[in-house]
Amino acid sequence: MSEGRKGLPAEAPSAEIDAFLEQLRQTPRAPAGGRGRLIFALDATASRESTWDCACRIQGEMFEATAALGGLEIQLVFYRGSSECKASQWMTAAADLHRLMRSVCCVGGKTQIERVLSHAIRETRARKANALVFVGDAMEEKVDRLCRLADELGLLGVPIFLFHEGHDRTAAAAFKQIANLSHGAYLSFDQSSADHLKELLGAVAVYAAGGYRALTAYGEKKGGEVLRLTALLRE
Repeated sequence: MSEGRKGLPAEAPSAEIDAFLEQLRQTPRAPAGGRGRLIFALDATASRESTWDCACRIQGEMFEATAALGGLEIQLVFYRGSSECKASQWMTAAADLHRLMRSVCCVGGKTQIERVLSHAIRETRARKANALVFVGDAMEEKVDRLCRLADELGLLGVPIFLFHEGHDRTAAAAFKQIANLSHGAYLSFDQSSADHLKELLGAVAVYAAGGYRALTAYGEKKGGEVLRLTALLRE
Protein backbone atom coordinates (compact mmCIF):
# COMPACT_ATOMS: atom_id res chain seq x y z
CA MET A 1 0.00 0.00 0.00
CA SER A 2 1.34 3.42 -0.89
CA GLU A 3 2.57 5.90 1.69
CA GLY A 4 1.28 9.41 2.23
CA ARG A 5 -2.27 8.45 3.13
CA LYS A 6 -4.27 11.56 4.00
CA GLY A 7 -7.83 11.81 5.21
CA LEU A 8 -10.85 9.74 4.43
CA PRO A 9 -11.91 8.90 0.89
CA ALA A 10 -15.13 10.25 -0.53
CA GLU A 11 -16.71 6.82 -0.04
CA ALA A 12 -16.14 6.96 3.73
CA PRO A 13 -17.08 10.52 4.81
CA SER A 14 -17.34 11.66 8.41
CA ALA A 15 -21.06 10.87 8.38
CA GLU A 16 -20.25 7.21 7.76
CA ILE A 17 -17.77 7.18 10.66
CA ASP A 18 -20.40 8.83 12.84
CA ALA A 19 -22.85 6.07 11.89
CA PHE A 20 -20.21 3.44 12.65
CA LEU A 21 -19.56 4.91 16.09
CA GLU A 22 -23.27 5.15 16.82
CA GLN A 23 -23.58 1.42 16.10
CA LEU A 24 -20.54 0.84 18.29
CA ARG A 25 -22.23 2.77 21.10
CA GLN A 26 -25.26 0.49 20.90
CA THR A 27 -23.21 -2.71 21.01
CA PRO A 28 -23.71 -4.79 24.19
CA ARG A 29 -20.78 -4.14 26.46
CA ALA A 30 -18.27 -6.77 27.46
CA PRO A 31 -18.00 -7.63 31.16
CA ALA A 32 -15.19 -5.77 32.92
CA GLY A 33 -12.11 -7.64 34.08
CA GLY A 34 -9.81 -10.10 32.39
CA ARG A 35 -8.57 -10.02 28.82
CA GLY A 36 -10.84 -9.09 25.97
CA ARG A 37 -11.19 -11.86 23.37
CA LEU A 38 -11.44 -10.84 19.73
CA ILE A 39 -11.57 -12.94 16.56
CA PHE A 40 -9.73 -11.16 13.74
CA ALA A 41 -10.90 -12.59 10.41
CA LEU A 42 -9.45 -11.70 7.02
CA ASP A 43 -10.18 -12.45 3.39
CA ALA A 44 -6.86 -13.76 1.99
CA THR A 45 -7.99 -14.32 -1.59
CA ALA A 46 -5.94 -12.91 -4.47
CA SER A 47 -7.89 -9.65 -4.75
CA ARG A 48 -6.53 -8.54 -1.38
CA GLU A 49 -2.87 -9.33 -2.02
CA SER A 50 -1.93 -5.69 -2.53
CA THR A 51 -3.30 -4.66 0.88
CA TRP A 52 -2.27 -7.67 2.98
CA ASP A 53 0.95 -5.94 4.06
CA CYS A 54 -1.12 -3.03 5.31
CA ALA A 55 -3.20 -5.39 7.45
CA CYS A 56 0.02 -6.80 8.88
CA ARG A 57 1.23 -3.34 9.85
CA ILE A 58 -1.92 -2.07 11.53
CA GLN A 59 -2.88 -5.14 13.59
CA GLY A 60 -0.58 -4.21 16.50
CA GLU A 61 -2.85 -1.29 17.40
CA MET A 62 -5.43 -3.71 18.81
CA PHE A 63 -2.96 -5.08 21.37
CA GLU A 64 -1.47 -1.69 22.22
CA ALA A 65 -4.89 -0.12 22.71
CA THR A 66 -5.99 -2.70 25.30
CA ALA A 67 -2.77 -3.06 27.31
CA ALA A 68 -4.06 -0.91 30.17
CA LEU A 69 -7.25 -2.99 30.35
CA GLY A 70 -5.44 -6.25 31.08
CA GLY A 71 -4.54 -7.06 27.50
CA LEU A 72 -6.21 -8.74 24.58
CA GLU A 73 -6.46 -12.26 23.22
CA ILE A 74 -6.75 -12.42 19.44
CA GLN A 75 -7.40 -15.38 17.20
CA LEU A 76 -6.56 -14.98 13.52
CA VAL A 77 -8.95 -16.57 11.03
CA PHE A 78 -8.39 -16.37 7.28
CA TYR A 79 -9.62 -18.05 4.13
CA ARG A 80 -8.10 -18.40 0.67
CA GLY A 81 -8.12 -20.71 -2.34
CA SER A 82 -11.05 -23.01 -3.05
CA SER A 83 -11.56 -24.50 0.42
CA GLU A 84 -8.88 -23.37 2.87
CA CYS A 85 -10.12 -21.67 6.02
CA LYS A 86 -7.83 -21.70 9.04
CA ALA A 87 -7.93 -20.47 12.63
CA SER A 88 -4.89 -19.87 14.80
CA GLN A 89 -4.40 -20.41 18.49
CA TRP A 90 -5.34 -17.49 20.72
CA MET A 91 -2.47 -14.99 20.92
CA THR A 92 -1.64 -12.30 23.46
CA ALA A 93 1.28 -10.56 21.72
CA ALA A 94 1.29 -8.39 18.61
CA ALA A 95 4.58 -9.92 17.49
CA ASP A 96 3.04 -13.39 17.35
CA LEU A 97 0.09 -12.22 15.27
CA HIS A 98 2.35 -10.22 12.98
CA ARG A 99 4.67 -13.20 12.45
CA LEU A 100 1.74 -15.44 11.58
CA MET A 101 0.21 -12.93 9.20
CA ARG A 102 3.53 -12.42 7.43
CA SER A 103 3.67 -16.16 6.76
CA VAL A 104 0.35 -16.08 4.86
CA CYS A 105 0.23 -15.41 1.14
CA CYS A 106 -2.98 -14.61 -0.69
CA VAL A 107 -4.40 -17.27 -3.05
CA GLY A 108 -7.19 -16.88 -5.57
CA GLY A 109 -10.57 -18.26 -4.66
CA LYS A 110 -14.09 -17.39 -3.59
CA THR A 111 -15.25 -16.01 -0.26
CA GLN A 112 -15.86 -18.33 2.69
CA ILE A 113 -17.53 -15.97 5.12
CA GLU A 114 -20.03 -18.63 6.16
CA ARG A 115 -17.18 -20.73 7.51
CA VAL A 116 -15.81 -17.75 9.43
CA LEU A 117 -19.15 -17.05 11.10
CA SER A 118 -19.76 -20.73 11.88
CA HIS A 119 -16.32 -20.93 13.46
CA ALA A 120 -17.02 -17.87 15.60
CA ILE A 121 -20.22 -19.49 16.88
CA ARG A 122 -18.40 -22.69 17.84
CA GLU A 123 -15.58 -20.76 19.44
CA THR A 124 -17.77 -18.56 21.60
CA ARG A 125 -19.83 -21.52 22.74
CA ALA A 126 -16.61 -23.08 24.02
CA ARG A 127 -15.40 -19.83 25.60
CA LYS A 128 -16.93 -16.41 25.18
CA ALA A 129 -15.53 -14.14 22.46
CA ASN A 130 -16.29 -10.44 22.87
CA ALA A 131 -16.27 -9.43 19.20
CA LEU A 132 -15.54 -10.53 15.65
CA VAL A 133 -13.70 -8.23 13.25
CA PHE A 134 -13.85 -9.07 9.55
CA VAL A 135 -11.87 -7.32 6.81
CA GLY A 136 -12.80 -8.18 3.24
CA ASP A 137 -13.70 -6.82 -0.18
CA ALA A 138 -16.23 -9.26 -1.63
CA MET A 139 -19.17 -11.56 -0.88
CA GLU A 140 -19.94 -14.51 -3.17
CA GLU A 141 -22.23 -16.61 -0.97
CA LYS A 142 -25.88 -16.99 -0.07
CA VAL A 143 -26.79 -13.89 1.93
CA ASP A 144 -29.62 -15.62 3.80
CA ARG A 145 -27.21 -18.13 5.31
CA LEU A 146 -24.82 -15.42 6.39
CA CYS A 147 -27.63 -13.41 7.93
CA ARG A 148 -28.87 -16.42 9.88
CA LEU A 149 -25.40 -16.96 11.35
CA ALA A 150 -24.97 -13.24 12.06
CA ASP A 151 -28.27 -13.23 13.94
CA GLU A 152 -27.09 -16.20 16.00
CA LEU A 153 -23.86 -14.40 16.86
CA GLY A 154 -25.90 -11.39 17.91
CA LEU A 155 -27.90 -13.57 20.27
CA LEU A 156 -24.65 -14.95 21.68
CA GLY A 157 -23.44 -11.40 22.30
CA VAL A 158 -20.70 -11.41 19.65
CA PRO A 159 -21.00 -8.24 17.52
CA ILE A 160 -19.41 -8.32 14.07
CA PHE A 161 -17.44 -5.27 12.96
CA LEU A 162 -17.10 -5.36 9.18
CA PHE A 163 -14.44 -3.28 7.47
CA HIS A 164 -15.20 -3.30 3.77
CA GLU A 165 -12.32 -2.63 1.43
CA GLY A 166 -13.30 -1.21 -1.94
CA HIS A 167 -16.66 -0.42 -3.50
CA ASP A 168 -18.41 -3.70 -4.34
CA ARG A 169 -22.12 -2.98 -3.89
CA THR A 170 -23.14 -6.60 -3.36
CA ALA A 171 -20.62 -6.96 -0.57
CA ALA A 172 -21.64 -3.63 0.96
CA ALA A 173 -25.31 -4.61 1.12
CA ALA A 174 -24.54 -8.01 2.65
CA PHE A 175 -22.00 -6.66 5.13
CA LYS A 176 -24.40 -4.00 6.38
CA GLN A 177 -27.08 -6.64 7.03
CA ILE A 178 -24.59 -8.88 8.84
CA ALA A 179 -23.44 -5.99 11.02
CA ASN A 180 -26.96 -4.97 11.94
CA LEU A 181 -28.13 -8.48 12.77
CA SER A 182 -25.14 -9.10 15.05
CA HIS A 183 -25.45 -5.66 16.74
CA GLY A 184 -22.07 -4.73 15.29
CA ALA A 185 -21.06 -2.08 12.78
CA TYR A 186 -20.00 -1.57 9.16
CA LEU A 187 -17.46 0.80 7.64
CA SER A 188 -15.94 1.02 4.17
CA PHE A 189 -12.33 2.01 3.56
CA ASP A 190 -9.75 2.19 0.80
CA GLN A 191 -6.01 2.70 0.45
CA SER A 192 -6.22 6.35 1.46
CA SER A 193 -7.88 5.62 4.81
CA ALA A 194 -5.67 2.89 6.29
CA ASP A 195 -4.65 5.10 9.20
CA HIS A 196 -8.31 5.54 10.14
CA LEU A 197 -8.81 1.79 9.88
CA LYS A 198 -5.95 1.34 12.34
CA GLU A 199 -7.55 3.74 14.79
CA LEU A 200 -10.97 2.14 14.52
CA LEU A 201 -9.53 -1.35 15.00
CA GLY A 202 -7.97 -0.08 18.20
CA ALA A 203 -11.29 1.44 19.24
CA VAL A 204 -13.15 -1.82 18.63
CA ALA A 205 -10.56 -3.75 20.63
CA VAL A 206 -10.83 -1.34 23.56
CA TYR A 207 -14.61 -1.38 23.42
CA ALA A 208 -14.67 -5.21 23.34
CA ALA A 209 -12.36 -5.36 26.34
CA GLY A 210 -13.78 -2.61 28.52
CA GLY A 211 -16.87 -0.96 27.06
CA TYR A 212 -17.70 2.72 26.64
CA ARG A 213 -15.82 4.03 29.67
CA ALA A 214 -12.61 2.32 28.61
CA LEU A 215 -13.00 3.67 25.09
CA THR A 216 -13.49 7.21 26.35
CA ALA A 217 -10.34 6.99 28.47
CA TYR A 218 -8.45 5.59 25.51
CA GLY A 219 -9.53 8.51 23.34
CA GLU A 220 -8.41 11.02 25.95
CA LYS A 221 -5.02 9.32 26.17
CA LYS A 222 -4.45 9.06 22.43
CA GLY A 223 -5.82 12.49 21.58
CA GLY A 224 -6.06 13.76 18.02
CA GLU A 225 -8.25 11.79 15.65
CA VAL A 226 -9.01 9.08 18.20
CA LEU A 227 -10.26 11.65 20.67
CA ARG A 228 -12.45 13.22 17.99
CA LEU A 229 -13.92 9.86 17.15
CA THR A 230 -14.59 8.74 20.70
CA ALA A 231 -16.10 12.15 21.55
CA LEU A 232 -18.95 11.25 19.19
CA LEU A 233 -20.02 8.44 21.51
CA ARG A 234 -22.57 9.36 24.14
CA GLU A 235 -24.10 7.09 26.74
